[in-house]
Amino acid sequence: MKSAVVLMAYGSPERLSDVPAYYADIRGGRTIAPEQLDDLVERYRRLGIEDSSPLNAITEETRDALERELGVPVFTGMKHWTPRIADAAKSALASGAGEIVGLVLAPHFSALSIAGYREQLEQAVARRAELRFVDSWHDEPGFVELLADRVRGADAHVVFTAHSLPARILAAGDPYKDQLLETSRLVAEAAGLASWSFSFQSESPTGEPWLGPDILDHLESLRRQGVESVLVCPVGFVSDHLEIRWDLDVEAQEKAAELGLRLERIEMPNADPAFVRTLAGIVNRALSVPSLV
Repeated sequence: MKSAVVLMAYGSPERLSDVPAYYADIRGGRTIAPEQLDDLVERYRRLGIEDSSPLNAITEETRDALERELGVPVFTGMKHWTPRIADAAKSALASGAGEIVGLVLAPHFSALSIAGYREQLEQAVARRAELRFVDSWHDEPGFVELLADRVRGADAHVVFTAHSLPARILAAGDPYKDQLLETSRLVAEAAGLASWSFSFQSESPTGEPWLGPDILDHLESLRRQGVESVLVCPVGFVSDHLEIRWDLDVEAQEKAAELGLRLERIEMPNADPAFVRTLAGIVNRALSVPSLV
């Protein structure tokens, strides 16, 4: 049976003029405060995104490398930009695939994130092929070791981070936070870290409580404890994009400078050959077991 992969990501506007439409898609019809849109536009402008997005290019580089590693077609599907997940599914079906692996470039499951990708892909495939969706790969050995390599031997306090979500997910029994803490623990153990902690980042202004502590507040707490140097390891992210280049490289760096704290972050996996081999292993394992869909 012919196979294909739909490799999914959140998506990013291709150029500055796309930001309003992109933000509207994220908000899903909910009211957008003008100042929030202006702030997002300014962030992309300061990151140098005018006529093309280096953030989307990273996803394409990863897709291309994974396709070469697997030897099967891999199609990119974006949750909030083009090409859409439905477009990727259509291309996979047109290639003659009888089985499709759905893999999100986000290791940890949440009903507020990964479940949405799965729903879009299931609707697009509509049982015209066997769908083998990977819900989570937060404890994948290759992923853990790749991150461990990046923090091993650090002489700084290591802070693992991930995108925050509304705190109401905890009452619903969502596994997101537990999976993040497990990844952090596994990486810390593999690297032999003596000093590490975890915090969230990238909270959205929705007017409801979000998971914390936020990285900026956490940096203040660490400084009060006498920490002088921090290495940030974003376990919830796998590539350089807005939440990395702005929230960490700009906002967190500014906070660290204000506190007199030295802050660095790891190099993101992006299209690192070791990371691509890890993704290929996840796909091959998904193809080797019977589909439940």
